Formats: sequence, C-alpha cells, structure tokens
Amino acid sequence: MTTAWGSTETSPLATSAHFRVERAGNIGLPAPGVSLKLVPNESKLEIRVKGPSVMQGYLDEPELTKQAFDDEGYYRIGDAVRFAEDGNPASGLVFDGRVAEDFKLASGTWVSVTTVRTGVVAEAAGLLADVVVCGHDREYLALLAWPSVGACRAVVGRDDPTEKLVNDDAVRARVLQALKAWNAKNPASSTRIQRLLLLCDPPSIDAGEITDKGYTNQRAVVMRRAADVERLYDLVNDGSAIEVCVTG
Repeated sequence: MTTAWGSTETSPLATSAHFRVERAGNIGLPAPGVSLKLVPNESKLEIRVKGPSVMQGYLDEPELTKQAFDDEGYYRIGDAVRFAEDGNPASGLVFDGRVAEDFKLASGTWVSVTTVRTGVVAEAAGLLADVVVCGHDREYLALLAWPSVGACRAVVGRDDPTEKLVNDDAVRARVLQALKAWNAKNPASSTRIQRLLLLCDPPSIDAGEITDKGYTNQRAVVMRRAADVERLYDLVNDGSAIEVCVTG
C-alpha cells in the first residue's frame, strides 16, 4: 500500500510515496514538475503547491482565485505537513492536519483540530463515528459527536433507534469513560475536552456538512448547528467535571 496527496485543484496528485515505506501515511515527495513551499504557520508547516498540474483559477470567481494563491503563485490548499524524519526531507512528508480548520481558544492557545478529532474517535474505540471540535474564542474545548449506531446497540444489547441510544445511560457512561481516558493522556487546554453533545441526525450532504470526498466539513457543521454549539457553552462549567449531553 502506498499514499499520495493532492486535491481536485491539483489534478489531483501533487505528491507520491514512490519509495518503500514502513507504514501508510507518508505522502512522499513532489510529483515530477510540481514544487512545494512549506510556510511556518504557528506550530505547523503549511504546504502550498505550484506546477503545470495545478489549476489556474476558479471559473468566473476572480476574488476566490486571488485568495487561493500567494504572491509567488503557490496554491494555498490549506493543509499542513511535517517531515517523516526531522531534518531529512528525502524521508518524505506526513499529513499534519488542516490549518484552515485550526483555531484559537479565548486564551490565545492554538488547537490542532485533526489531532483532537482523530484522537478522540480512536480513544472511543468505535463508539463514535465522528466528532466536530468546537471552541473558537471560547474558554474550553467541546465536541459535537455522532454515535456509531452498531457499536452503541452492542453496548445496550438492543436494536434501539438513534434517538433512544444517545439517551441510554450505558452509552453515555461509555462515552464519558472514553473522554476521561483521552483527557488523562491529553490534559492541556488545547486538547482537553470539557463537554460533548451526542447528535441524533447524521451530517447532511445537501447542507454541505459532508465534502465531495466524503469527509465531515468542520466549518459547515459548526455554522449549521450553531444552536447545538451554544448548548455546549450555555451552562456554567468550572472545569471540575466532564459532561455528556444529548440532543432533544
């Protein structure tokens, strides 16, 4: 198995791991004719792309096109990378999240959305299908989360509908257990989760909550479900306890 990286705008491959790697995830080096620029962006390296395979602009969208490229003509794809081996560019690059999704807490601390998102889902061991990280200009991190229906039904031992599963005490206890385990390993304010809201309705493709590549669109979900986000922050929380809330 190998890995490549790019987007529709880069036709689509911009890098490729054309050498032997120990595990999937190394996106390799630039494809022939493609050049990359790595730009420090807070604690990350933002990756930008230029080459004959990169689009020249968005049709009839001059302002959007202007925003998409820097002053040297590199396409701002919005991703971050790191070297597979520090100080050794030949080792290839590893995807390091979306700088376009990252945000700051009210304290000014940067939050790596991809790190928290993938870490919590992994810690939940199949119980959560996906989560969206909230906390821009807020005091603490909170999550909007979709339960994995099959895993939750296994917990309760019944084929309950989603609306009933998210209100089940056993399911909520298991989610709380996963959050406590995550927080024990990640106690910093940029990673610690204070509240989680279990959602009944899945992300909507028509509303743009799912991208054309099948990923959850963090920004679109937060905007569309602004009322749910406010629920995560509308109660006083002194930080002494983790809360699992449910919709409805």
